[in-house]
Amino acid sequence: MQPPLFEDRFHAGRILAHQLERYRSLPDLLVLGLPRGGVPVAFEVAKALAAPLDVFVVRKLGVPGHEELAMGALASGNVQVLNHDVLDQLSIPSAVVSGVAQQEQAELERREHLYRGQRPPLRCAKRSIILVDDGLATGATMRAAITALREQQPARLIVAVPVGAPEVCAMLRPSVDELICAATPQPLRAVGLWYANFGQTSDSEVAELLRASQEFARSLNA
Repeated sequence: MQPPLFEDRFHAGRILAHQLERYRSLPDLLVLGLPRGGVPVAFEVAKALAAPLDVFVVRKLGVPGHEELAMGALASGNVQVLNHDVLDQLSIPSAVVSGVAQQEQAELERREHLYRGQRPPLRCAKRSIILVDDGLATGATMRAAITALREQQPARLIVAVPVGAPEVCAMLRPSVDELICAATPQPLRAVGLWYANFGQTSDSEVAELLRASQEFARSLNA
């Protein structure tokens, strides 16, 4: 087993930012982090590129009793992406999917309000978007985010992650303008194995990082 590649998500974000430096000059650049774990990574990317930061909330639809296994995902904008391979293999009925989706939709709305308060989401239309997460394992969450963002018609959509499964990166690459993955170990096994510290990011930490990013942006414009 190889040693971890990253100290923590902030360290991973700084490494990833080096590979994104050429996007600094893009007009109307916006960095979006997938909460919760993608936000510390995105925070460092946004800071390095002097770009605004926001969250794009996506919720995994976990198989009941095996919640770590994704049977699909939900994203802002009433987008639902299903993993039909998992659904067919486990013969999961549609009623079960609907029940889990209803619960996760409520949690998605709660988080959007918690992270953003009364602030509306930042405009994505005709902007260059860098969509960031802390890693790609199954790709279900990222697929939902990509689908939802495409409906908002950004000028360009770039997905950037510190680490990901090679086959998942290859699967997602045709659906975006560019996909940047700093490391593609084979086998991936689990995203957390490549971080020395992969503790859970809390809701309060996400909200605080968004506030800190706003303050940083104001200092640049002062």
